[in-house]
Amino acid sequence: MSKRTKRDGAELGRRRLFGIDRSGPSPKQTQPGEPLRPWTLPNLVGFLRLAGIPVFLVLALSGEDGPPLYAAAIFWAIAAGDYLDGFLARATGQYSRLGSLLDPIVDRATILSGGYVCWYFELLPRWALAAIALREVLTLLMAQVAVRKGVPIEINWFGRIAVFPIMSAIFFAMVVQSVVWDAMLVLGLILALFASVVYVRDYLRYPEPEGAARKPSTSD
Repeated sequence: MSKRTKRDGAELGRRRLFGIDRSGPSPKQTQPGEPLRPWTLPNLVGFLRLAGIPVFLVLALSGEDGPPLYAAAIFWAIAAGDYLDGFLARATGQYSRLGSLLDPIVDRATILSGGYVCWYFELLPRWALAAIALREVLTLLMAQVAVRKGVPIEINWFGRIAVFPIMSAIFFAMVVQSVVWDAMLVLGLILALFASVVYVRDYLRYPEPEGAARKPSTSD
């Protein structure tokens, strides 16, 4: 193996480790029908993120004119955990079916809880917060339908990128007021809507499993 090939392989390994290159197939352990494997290091991060959401809500809503800074810090920790659990899964190889189901649920709950706090204190445009909340709920419902039908819904790049401006806008709005966070939230909303369009397209294009052909109707 040439030195260049080794360097290219090492660079590709780093890109995959840090989540930059996601061109390969999803790990087998995350596919439908695989064991849940709840007791992994990445899932521990997911459980801690989920447990932190009600703590964040209680502390954030205890403020009079806005959420306290320590509540915003907790939100940042929960949001940053979205990257941490994925990094740990790639670094340790501890992929799991539960992790693939838990991560998007925690992400949705994080955005909804942060959006509610920003709505309560009027920190960001309420129309954009309402649109994001509706989109998140519909995404969860669509994921439930897809899981029941055995259709794998892969997170696309629009969805991956959208999380950053949305969570960042929510966090920074709790720290200092600026129209920059309004624009960032709207950008995240646009990207999230594009992601939803791609999810629906992929769902409609997915081939029906064998034996799922339409049964003749008794009313025909």
